[in-house]
Order: sequence, then structure tokens, then C-alpha cells
Amino acid sequence: MATRSASRLLLLDGASGLRRDLMFSDLPSLLSPLDLLVFNDTRVIPARVFGFKDSGGRVEILLERRLTADTALVHVRASKALRAGAVVKLPGNHAATMIGRQGDLFQLRFSGDVAAFFEAHGEVPLPPYIGRPAETADRERYQTVYARIPGAVAAPTAGLHFDADIFAALRARHIRHAFVTLHVGAGTFQPVRVDDIEAHEMHEECLEVPEATCDAIQTTRAAGGRVIAVGTTVVRSLETAAAASGRGIAPFAGATRIFIKPGHRFRAVDAMVTNFHLPESTLLMLCSAFVGREALLAAYAHAVQARYRFFSYGDAMFLTPSSSALERA
Repeated sequence: MATRSASRLLLLDGASGLRRDLMFSDLPSLLSPLDLLVFNDTRVIPARVFGFKDSGGRVEILLERRLTADTALVHVRASKALRAGAVVKLPGNHAATMIGRQGDLFQLRFSGDVAAFFEAHGEVPLPPYIGRPAETADRERYQTVYARIPGAVAAPTAGLHFDADIFAALRARHIRHAFVTLHVGAGTFQPVRVDDIEAHEMHEECLEVPEATCDAIQTTRAAGGRVIAVGTTVVRSLETAAAASGRGIAPFAGATRIFIKPGHRFRAVDAMVTNFHLPESTLLMLCSAFVGREALLAAYAHAVQARYRFFSYGDAMFLTPSSSALERA
């Protein structure tokens, strides 16, 4: 869609089950000057490259997380799994050597700086359901307009709907905003493949919740306003920081494997903006924990019937919590 904010917006109130069909440009009218929007300012890097094994077999490498200047954890797709010591020939006369495994991820040592290599030779890792190769325009279109700190391999897609017009409307209503940084890994979008969801393991992601954001949240709460997370990555960031603190929100910098599922009590978030998510995904479970399973399923059924667009370049939802979802110190 040429205009980011020209998307549709489905409002779902978890407490009552009430739904309203809106446009994303209606979002500012749902907020008050007491509210605080929190965004994830991570920037997507061109994290997918293709190479060849010595045998000639094609290898697809998707960066999950850089470890050091020349090593990284990656997802690998090939006809046969890489063995220790295997070398993958890469564009620009580069190469990568397999040096270890961490679960289903491969640890590779690159012949040069990891960040520089992917920036020069990688492509934007569009989700497979988009059904087309990445284009040059995706380097900016698959970014939020406020993306600032490189490190994500997937966009925090709820933020893709915000543009200059939306921010102007928010300023006109004196609605404030703050930022966290969570570098989205491809593992976040992996489906739950185990029968017992307690056995599902999240991949580690790096995040920072700065002091200025914590101060803004505390000010908002003291004034009776709402903290509104723009995207599930912000929810996971703030809930990680709140859990680590144990006494409300406090600055946090480190890694998280938080898996938010039904039964979770939200400490740091009062409402959220999110896209429509894949079935069996941890993101869908997070939303279910926030608004309630039955309300969410009914909303998705309505969205299908009303022909909302799903997933990364799709439409959005504005969720307020069920009566049992929040926990307050």
C-alpha cells in the first residue's frame, strides 16, 4: 500500500468483546493526551544471503544474531545440514565456516566483518508468505519510519502503519511517545511445533528499555494514562523489564527469551497495536493472553469475513485487555 496509514484497523475490547471496523488513521482519536505510545526503534538489516558448498549445493543463510565481529548465529537451508568445518562460498569472494551449533541454529565464522558483509551483499528477509523476492524498495518499505538502530532480521510490523500524517495527528492531540529497542530475530516467528506449549523454547533476542522510557511510563501511570505498546516486540520488551525489576518498570539491557502465553498477567502494558499473526505462532498466543482466546478467535473470524489483510504488510488491530489480563503492583 502506497500510504502506510491507509490500512484498516480493527478495534477489539477484550473486556467486553466489542469490535469496531476503523481505518488506521482513526488511531489518534482512540487515544488521550494522558496516554503514551511506545515504539521499537530497531532497524532491519539485509539479513539473507545465498552461497554454495564445495559440492556445489546451494545454501541459504538467514542471520539470527551477530555474536562477535566475525561470528554469527544463523538459520541454514540446504539439501544437507552443514557439518563442522564445512565452508560456504559467499558473494564478494567471502566465505563462512561452520564452527558449532546452538539447537537448530548454526554458528558460522565469516571471512570478514559480519555487519559489513550483510549490508553489502544481503537482501531484506521478507517473510515467505509474501510470495515474492525482496525488491530494492523493501529496504525502506520494510522499515518503520522511525527505525534507528540496526540489528533486526524482521520488522516490528505494527509500526509499519505509522507515517508523517499519523505522527502529525498524534502531536495535534498532544500524545507522547517513547522508544525501546528489541532486535527481532527470525526465531520469534517460528510456529510452536510441540503439543505442550510449556516445552516450546524461544530464541534469545537482545533488547534495551532505556531510563527515559521508564520515566515516561511512570509519569503516564501517575497521571492515570495508558501505556500503549506498538507491536508485540514492545510488549515483550516492557514485560521483560517489569519481570526483571519485580517492582514495576525499570531500565533493562540484555537478552530475553520471554514467552507470553495465556495465563500471563501483564505488568507494563495497558493496550497494544498489532498486526494479524500466523496460526500457531507465539505472537498469536501473546495476543490471546491479552484479550482472551475466544474474543481473539471471534475477531479473527470477523477479519477473514470482512477481508482484512493479514501478516507483515497487512492491516492492524487495536487491542485493550480482558479484565483478568492485567497485574498491577
